[in-house]
Formats: sequence, structure tokens, C-alpha cells
Amino acid sequence: MIIGCVKEIKNNEYRVGLTPQAVREYCRAGHQVIIQSGCGVGSSFSDDDYQDAGARVLESPQAVWKQSQMIVKVKEPIASEYQYLRPGLILYTYLHLAADENLTAALLKNKVIAVAYETIVDSDGSLPCLKPMSQVAGRLAVLEGAKYLLKPYGGIGLLIGGVPGVQKANCLVLGAGVVGENATGYLVGLDAKVTVLDINNNRLEYLEHLYHNKITTLYNNEQNLIQALKEADLIISSVLLPGSKAPKLIKKAYYPFMKKGSVIVDVAIDQGGTTEVSRPTTHQDPVFTYEGIIHYCVANMPGAVSLTATQALNNATLKYGLLIAASGLKSPSKACSALKKGLNTYLGQLTNQAVAEALNLAWVEVDELPSDN
Repeated sequence: MIIGCVKEIKNNEYRVGLTPQAVREYCRAGHQVIIQSGCGVGSSFSDDDYQDAGARVLESPQAVWKQSQMIVKVKEPIASEYQYLRPGLILYTYLHLAADENLTAALLKNKVIAVAYETIVDSDGSLPCLKPMSQVAGRLAVLEGAKYLLKPYGGIGLLIGGVPGVQKANCLVLGAGVVGENATGYLVGLDAKVTVLDINNNRLEYLEHLYHNKITTLYNNEQNLIQALKEADLIISSVLLPGSKAPKLIKKAYYPFMKKGSVIVDVAIDQGGTTEVSRPTTHQDPVFTYEGIIHYCVANMPGAVSLTATQALNNATLKYGLLIAASGLKSPSKACSALKKGLNTYLGQLTNQAVAEALNLAWVEVDELPSDN
């Protein structure tokens, strides 16, 4: 198979879909790899690095898209890239289709075979291709939240861990999944006062055991949420419903009793965000203020630490990418369970139930798709 990788053009996105080491593994498996010149610069990889790994380097993105049977990216195609979509092209990347009706329509219209990192589900129920970026995002959320609590950035003027004799920042983590766990770990390390809310008692029990008396865990009901929001200086919202839109937990009606100058880092913004006012922002213009509360809603947070993030992402995605390349997904019903769940569109048909329900569209089970197309 011919595998291509193009430069990411989303605002301030410095990650790249393939590392030189990943290229080497694809070539070792008998595939050809073509790379757009300069695609790895943001992650500190040169064209020479890719050529040494066995890739061909082409100047234009058009040439890479046209010649490739599978495109490996980091972020979903933006509108200017829809022109490159074509029937039978395999697209392997983050998609977040539940929050992107236009992209979904473009993939279906152009009969693209689209596999989304974020909906690949392993046998243990985990999300292996989402996990590394969730780890990065959870830790970055603390660093960004701490920055915007500073007075020069519009915050209340708090040092997260305080100093002796001074109140520490009250930090609220919504969601005890991978993002929440990593955010909690960093906050504990900074000696913050941490409260974690979730509806999964097993996850709360796990974090309670991990951090003992260093955190407070609460079941996420409306009463507990409202009380926690009243007290919070920093809110890291990390609630995830795989493939679906994020629930709007923080309602406009709650804002009057929240602290002015407090900060919300909405890590779930890729799936639409968890406040009723969330909208995607960029690393170039990362925050907006609503009712005196700072909202950080950058949709590609890990892009800020592109080298770390790219390496971690490739460690997770290569395994499944090699499986896709080996079969071409010509018989999707015979694919492994993880890839069946990862498949979002197939030759004009929507194949992910959560996306279909979010966008009110018809869908088909992967096992019902025809084979050997």
C-alpha cells in the first residue's frame, strides 16, 4: 500500500501523522511511504530524517493526497482539504465527527474510508489511540490553567499550590478518565486542593486509593456539581462520551455564583465542549471570557508539545495503521474488533452509531458491509 502523510494546516498544529521511525516500520512491512516536504518540521523531524527511513518526499500536499491510498494525519481535514477526498481513500486520523457535520457530509459524499483514532476501542474497553493525547492534554490543562489564574492573564491572581499560611487554589476536575487522572496527578504534585467529580464510582475509588487523603472525590450530581463550581478557582473539564458530543454540564444558569477570575479549561472541546458557552479557540488566541470567567478551549492542546505528542501518538497508532495497510479494509467485517469500532465512514455509509445519533443520520453496522470491494 502507498501511505501518505501531509503537513497539518490547522491553526498552530505542529504535530505530524508519522514519525521517521513509523515510516521505517511501514517500509519494513513492504509498504511505500510518501511525505510532504516540511511536514515534520514542527515536531523537529527533517526531510532527510524521512528519506533515511525510506520515504519519498514530495513538495506539494496535492501530490501526496493524489498518490496515496491511505493518508495518516493527526487532525481532521479542514474545509480547504475536502477537495482531496475521493472514493476509496483511507483516512486514518482524529475525526471527532459528532461535532463536525460538514466533515461528516464530505466524507460520505466522497465515499472515503475513514478510521478515527478516538473511536478505536481495545478488547479491555480502553481507547488506545486517544489515551496518549488524553495524558498529554490532562497535564497541559493544569499548566495552562495555572497560567491563566495569574493576574497578568486576567485570572484571580492565585498560585495553585499557595505558600505556607495562604489558601491553596481550589481545583475541580470533572471526569475521572485518562484526562482527569493525569490532571489530578499534576494538581496533587503542585499541592493544590483537588476535588474530582464523576458518575463512575470505580474510577473515583481508584483515584481515592491512588492519592489517599490528598483529594476529595464526589459523585457527579447537580447538587455536588453546583457546590463544587461555587468553590472552584480552576475547573478542568474532561468528560468524554466516546464518539458522541460532550454533555453540557456547566450551564449558563450556574455562572452567576461562580468566582470571577476563575478559569475553565474545557478539554472536551473537540467533542463540542462541556459548557453551554464553549467554542473552539486556538493556541494563537486561546481564551475568551464569559461572565467574568476565563475559558480555555483550544481544540488541539497537545499540538503545543508537538515532539512529545507526536512520538506518543505514533506509539499508539502504528499498530492499527499496519493492520489497515495490510488489508486495505477491503473486507471490513473481517477486521479486528478495535478497527471495526474505529471505522466511521465506509464508501458513502456511516458506520458509527454514536456519530449517527449525534447528527441524526442513518448508519449501518460494520458487519453488514459488503466485503472485497
